[in-house]
Amino acid sequence: MTEVIRQRLNDSPFARWTVLFIVATAMMMGYFVNDVMSPLETMLEASKEDGGLGWTSSDYGFFSGSKGLINVFLLMLFFSGLILDKMGIRFTGILACSLMVLGTLIKYYAVTADFGSHEVAFLSTRLPASAAWASFGFAIFGVGYEMTGITVSKAIVRWFTGHEMALAMGIQLAMARLGTAAALSISAPIARHFALSAPLLLSLTFLIIGLVAFLVFCVMDRRLDASGYSIASDDSDEFRLSDIATTLRNPGFWLITLFSVLFYSAVSPFLKFSTKLMVMKFGVDADIAGFFSSIAPFGTILMTPLFGLVYDRYGKGVTLVITGALMLTAVHFGFSLSVHSSTIAIALMVTLSIGYSLAPAALWPCVPKIIPLKCLGTACSMIFFIQNFGLSIIPMFVGRANETDPSYTTSMLIFGFTALGAVLTAIALYYVNRRKGYGLQLPNIKK
Repeated sequence: MTEVIRQRLNDSPFARWTVLFIVATAMMMGYFVNDVMSPLETMLEASKEDGGLGWTSSDYGFFSGSKGLINVFLLMLFFSGLILDKMGIRFTGILACSLMVLGTLIKYYAVTADFGSHEVAFLSTRLPASAAWASFGFAIFGVGYEMTGITVSKAIVRWFTGHEMALAMGIQLAMARLGTAAALSISAPIARHFALSAPLLLSLTFLIIGLVAFLVFCVMDRRLDASGYSIASDDSDEFRLSDIATTLRNPGFWLITLFSVLFYSAVSPFLKFSTKLMVMKFGVDADIAGFFSSIAPFGTILMTPLFGLVYDRYGKGVTLVITGALMLTAVHFGFSLSVHSSTIAIALMVTLSIGYSLAPAALWPCVPKIIPLKCLGTACSMIFFIQNFGLSIIPMFVGRANETDPSYTTSMLIFGFTALGAVLTAIALYYVNRRKGYGLQLPNIKK
């Protein structure tokens, strides 16, 4: 029989909340860099004579979706989970943060180098050399970004199981969204007042801070092991490749995976296009359009931990997930209407922020309820691996849709029906949870 020995260090509120702040800081820096070029779309598409790079909407759409290319088509995200479960949190986290630094350095090169009129052919697409190099750097960054995400998630589960896990994950998500909101808010003004490359230079600085933060976490995590934390077990509790088959046979795993694909495909790509949406459809000044877009991530900063605390104390995780997805669906169909009021745009973004808080606050604490800790990294990597198909494909469709329909009606309908699919998936998860008894509707804090 497996005997779990709890070391008192992670029972100490000060210790575990310190760990949370450290690992969440590393993830926050990654989120900042992930969206730092989103408000720069109009500048990137400007001519070189006007200080831009001469990209088209399709070029920008390809770049936006390129983050998942290595993760998806070279299976790197799947292997990231195997590395995490085999090599441990500390090794994987340092590797992940280093890859984010490398990828951003390549993006900085892409924006600052003079490639002339040189183009690069990729499959059936021809890209300006600057867009090709930026996409390559974003793809490398994406490997480290997703690897960091699953590593931080496993670290939180390791330190917070039996405690305020949903609140901890909510705070981590809130700090990550703070990074997104900061990127959407300050990137364009910095680029306009300094240079197009200035936000990327700032990004490199932030990522180095994140890497240092994770090194500090490694010291604390070693203390946890050295002072006696262990899971004393027989060989059956060690991660094996056969555990992958067990995970794949779990219907709850597949429903959570499908929901995350649909939900995040209706949010993350939308935020990348939302700044230009505010300019073109609602007539918002380009210098402040990023602040409209940042309403969603800023709103989640307080609400995600709040909803996480609700789940910890009162349960109803799947109910929260369904409600968040319904709100997201309503927002996108609202944006598809022929309405040009900036007040309505703000109201829709506020609603989006609530839905964007509700669903993730309850979704991610559900995963360790159906997946053992020993293979949690691999399970999360498979979720994110499949999720990246949506995150790679949707921006490319939306970029092309915006070229043929600059009113944004078509692209908002794409996002709306994607969100509706997430609602139906969450309803299916509700009934599967009742049949399988996962406990997704139960509180996380053990009395």
